[in-house]
Amino acid sequence: MAVAPRLLSRLWRGFARGGRQAACSWQAAAALVAVVAPAWADTVVEARYADPTDRYAHGVLGDAIEWGTLELTLQGGEIRRFVLPRDHVFEDIAPRLADLDGDGTSEVVVVEADMSAGAAFAIYGAQGKITETPHIGTRNRWLAPVGAADLDGDGVVEIAYVDRPHLAKTLRIWRYMDGALQHAADLRGVTNHRIGETDIAGGIRTCGQGPEMVLATANWSDLAAITWDGAQFALTYLGTDTTRPAFARAMTCD
Repeated sequence: MAVAPRLLSRLWRGFARGGRQAACSWQAAAALVAVVAPAWADTVVEARYADPTDRYAHGVLGDAIEWGTLELTLQGGEIRRFVLPRDHVFEDIAPRLADLDGDGTSEVVVVEADMSAGAAFAIYGAQGKITETPHIGTRNRWLAPVGAADLDGDGVVEIAYVDRPHLAKTLRIWRYMDGALQHAADLRGVTNHRIGETDIAGGIRTCGQGPEMVLATANWSDLAAITWDGAQFALTYLGTDTTRPAFARAMTCD
């Protein structure tokens, strides 16, 4: 079985390029397969996917391989494995590390799909799943992460993703507080992925005026930098070039 070239871990800083809630129950939580370390060691320093599987043949990221396990490396070197039930997969490029609650340690951000209900945006810690958005609701429906940042300057980190970037093309914003995600805002008519692409375009940048989400318009005709002040979205158009090099230049403020 060929393994997809997506087994990379990355630090998902608040304003960095994205890779790939109301709080819900732990019914789909992964099983912890590790000896629990002392509390001082519960600092995640690396994350990766393991156990490639073809049990969910969606193929939105260019192949039929997804992942059945999340492996976390803790500061003391211990590895913890969270194994999904057989009706779930990590439908993602790579897990991302981001300090979402401002405590100086990283949470792990992933896309987790239910094979009947589609994708959800989930957050894990050293002890397992913390919270997740509701699943989209239908098989073979996906979401593409954008990034995490304090988008509106209120001191609380928001996470952003594009819900069904090939269909609904809707940017969704959620606030992360007290271990839960609260839906905050939506913007229709944007996207960051085409079916079969092995990466996700754009992300969150800072170019001196606060965080901006770099996305394409729904038909890929324009590149845009999007801000959100807690009440309204504002779009600044960056040009008609929506190739990956153009996205890369935009992310570096060129």
